[in-house]
Amino acid sequence: MALLADKTAIVTGASSGIGRAIALKFAAEGASVVIADTVVQPIEGGESTVDMIRSAGGTTIFLKTDISDWNAVDALVGATVAQFGRLDVMVNNAAIYTSTNLVETTPEQWNRVIGVNLTGFFYCNKRAVTQMLAQAPVNDVRGRIINISSQHGMVACPGDLPYSVSKGGIVQLTRQIAVDHADDLIVCNAIAPGKIITGKPGVANDPDALDYSRRRTPWPRLGQPSDVAGAALFLASDMASYVTGINLMVDGGWMAG
Repeated sequence: MALLADKTAIVTGASSGIGRAIALKFAAEGASVVIADTVVQPIEGGESTVDMIRSAGGTTIFLKTDISDWNAVDALVGATVAQFGRLDVMVNNAAIYTSTNLVETTPEQWNRVIGVNLTGFFYCNKRAVTQMLAQAPVNDVRGRIINISSQHGMVACPGDLPYSVSKGGIVQLTRQIAVDHADDLIVCNAIAPGKIITGKPGVANDPDALDYSRRRTPWPRLGQPSDVAGAALFLASDMASYVTGINLMVDGGWMAG
């Protein structure tokens, strides 16, 4: 039996990187997956997430969504429910960064990063919860939310103030929702990836930064998007039956060292 059979999931930022890996994993485990992103084509290049899922026999649709726009998020969830009947799992993954410290960060950069990474997550969580409240429980759960945070929600991301602040906010947002909506049978957890190798351009793949991450991470390799997808599958499934309000580290032991 597939772990997510008969489930419907939205994954934001699912055209590339970690979101793409989560969407592929969910579809392989039987979920109908809604790919919510601003573009269809992956940063890494190659086949789109939608085409990969469909060619493997899975069920998916793409909905162009800017999560910093409440009306877009409202439409995303509405269209998902119109197509599939309910929303079982909401994965909030879409994020941006500026690689700027306090002094370098302009008000416009701050507003954009916070607008996507924090306000956008507020919109997505709020709209998901309002939908889940209207649904009948399945196996004592109305719905599950997974927020992708970061180890940089617990320790500073050197030289990137807006990103770190937004990720710290996501961790607390997750706890708050988990506590406030436990009686409503809505599960809310976060996943905090460590250094994950994706196709993301810029400083994320700087050779010196990668070398530092390799030396800093106890596990003898850096992370892959599939590592985060495995954690997301666990939290999305009925295996995680008494787990809510956590920030699950997927970091090869970085935070333990």
